Amino acid sequence: MTGTMKAVAKVGARPGAELIEAPIPTPGPGEVLVKVKVSAICGTDVHIYSWDPWAQSRIKPPLIFGHEFCGTVVELGQGVKGAAVGDFVSVETHFTCGICRYCRTGRGHICEAVKIVGVDRDGCFAEYVTVPAENLWVWDTEVDPEIAAIQDPYGNAVHTALACDLVGKRVLITGVGPIGLAAVLIAKQVGALQVICTDVSPYRLEMARKMGADAAINVRDEDMAEAIHAATSGRGVDVLLEMSGSESAINGGLAALVKGGEAALLGIPARPVTIDLADAVIFKGAQLYGINGRKMFETWYQGQALLEAGLNLTSLITHRFDFTQMDEAMELMKTGQCGKIVIYPNGSDT
Repeated sequence: MTGTMKAVAKVGARPGAELIEAPIPTPGPGEVLVKVKVSAICGTDVHIYSWDPWAQSRIKPPLIFGHEFCGTVVELGQGVKGAAVGDFVSVETHFTCGICRYCRTGRGHICEAVKIVGVDRDGCFAEYVTVPAENLWVWDTEVDPEIAAIQDPYGNAVHTALACDLVGKRVLITGVGPIGLAAVLIAKQVGALQVICTDVSPYRLEMARKMGADAAINVRDEDMAEAIHAATSGRGVDVLLEMSGSESAINGGLAALVKGGEAALLGIPARPVTIDLADAVIFKGAQLYGINGRKMFETWYQGQALLEAGLNLTSLITHRFDFTQMDEAMELMKTGQCGKIVIYPNGSDT
C-alpha cells in the first residue's frame, strides 16, 4: 500500500505532540500492516507526551507513539502465516527476540531484548501500523472494538489478579487507575469474597464502587490501616494487588496482609522504596510476585475466557477523542478525572 496517513508524533525532544502526515509503512518479512480502528491512551503515552525524565532517557524522536489498539489486517509481508487480510485483531505490543533464555523457556514477557511498539518503533497513533504477525490476537468471537483496543492494560490486570488465588479471599487493590479498576471486575468475576480499594482520587474510587468494590478508601482522608481493619472486621486481607507504585501503598498493603498471604506487584515506583522485609514478608510467610506485562499468550486466553464468561469492561471507558483532540485528551489523562480514553483516528467509528 502506498500513500500517506495521519499520525500523532513526538517530533522533537520537547513536551507535546504534533499531528503529521507520514508515509504509510510497508510490512517487512513476517509482518502485517494493520489499519487502526480504535486506539487508547496509556500512562506511558502521557510520559512521552510530557517529555519527563523517563521519556528523555528512552524515546528517540521523531516517533509515532501509542501502543494500545485494535484494527484490521490490510496487507501481509513475506512469509506471514496464521493471519489473513480482513482479520480483526488486537496486538500484543511487546515484541520479543525469540532466542534469549527467557523466550526459549516460555517466558517471553520478560525477554531480555524486548521491543515495544510506540516506544522502540512507530506506534498506533496513526491510521496504519506494522507489527509482527506472531503478535496478533485474531478475534474469533464478537467483541466491541473499544474493548479490543484496551487488551494491553486489561491483560496486565488479568496477569496481576490471576497470579494469586482470589476465590473466597479478601482482596485489597491499591491504586484504581484503569488497570486497578479492571482488577476489581476480574476479582468479583472469579469469586473474591471481598474487594477493597485504596486511592487518592475520589473520581476513580467512585468508579471502583460502581464496578462492585465492597469498600473504597481515600487514603488522603482516612488512615489506611484503620480503614482496612474496620472493613475486614480486623481480619486483614488475604491478597494484595498493588497497582500504584506508591511506597506508602506498598507498605500499607503488606501490613494489611495476613500471614501466608499473597501479593502481586504491578505498580512501578518512581524511586527505590524501603520495605520492612522481616515483619512485612519473611515472618508472615508471605508470597510476593513481580508482574511484568502479560504472559504470551496464556494471559490472552485467560482474558478472552473471562470476557466470554460475561466480564464487561465497557464501564472502564469514559471518554472518546480523535487525533485533532490529542492535546485535550492528554491533559485530561493528567488530571485523573477519567477511566480509559479511546482515540478514533478520524473522529468516528469508521
